[in-house]
Amino acid sequence: MNWVFLNGEYMPSEQAKISPMDRGFLFGDGIYEVIPSYGGKFVGFEPHILRLQQGLAEIEINLPIGLQQWRDICQQLAKKNGNGNLGIYLQVSRGTSPVRYHAYPDDIEPTVFAYAFEIPPAPVADKEKVKAYRVKTLSDLRWQRCNIKSTALLGNVMHFQTGYKEGFDEVLLFNQDNMLTEAAACNAFVVTGKVIATPPLDSQLLPGITRLILLDVLRQYSHFTVEERSVSKAEVLNADEVWITSSTKQVAPVISIDNNPVGGGRVGDVWHQAQQLFSEHQFDY
Repeated sequence: MNWVFLNGEYMPSEQAKISPMDRGFLFGDGIYEVIPSYGGKFVGFEPHILRLQQGLAEIEINLPIGLQQWRDICQQLAKKNGNGNLGIYLQVSRGTSPVRYHAYPDDIEPTVFAYAFEIPPAPVADKEKVKAYRVKTLSDLRWQRCNIKSTALLGNVMHFQTGYKEGFDEVLLFNQDNMLTEAAACNAFVVTGKVIATPPLDSQLLPGITRLILLDVLRQYSHFTVEERSVSKAEVLNADEVWITSSTKQVAPVISIDNNPVGGGRVGDVWHQAQQLFSEHQFDY
């Protein structure tokens, strides 16, 4: 049985009901998070909740749930759903209003929903076992506030679908100046020699938690030069290695872009070191 959390109560998923007048349904007016959990241990729990709280503040949803309350909810969900390899999905919408109107209503309570879903085991630093990704490049046509982890993901979905229909695993997005922003559902990194680079945080990309952890781990425990800076399309296409990062993929190697090989079409040695370090320190945050 799949247990979920809805507005203060745990229940079987089939009993969970949300009004069609909820603004999350009508407008995508809400914020979400996905926190990976392996055997009841969370990866990046506090940074995930901080990002959730920052997103709620950004769109002016007042929700008096603190870090420990979120931890209790997530721990209970993980326990009720078997404490295996789980993604804990958290969603807060502005709530239900009797009238569909663009302005934020003043007198409604947020809808708080969470559920657990099965994810693969935590990735390991093994070139023979890792899933290597083949990606397509696209112009980034999404809205200009991608730093907010909004439930309104249609732009990301449409970009991902374009690549998916052509047999690609992901897409890499570039702005009007042909500078890398991110992927449809991931952040992106490039490796050239001893330099590991990723685009700086701004409104064009999500401040990924795996990105945050990986940058910190690389700076503390590796000998590589780590840079947050603009990355051109030319640099991406000529990189020794390209990675995409997310909560469930962790550090995923890209072996081809637009059907052209990256690094000879093989998983790189720098990826192996980066994933190994991430695996060693993933529960430190």
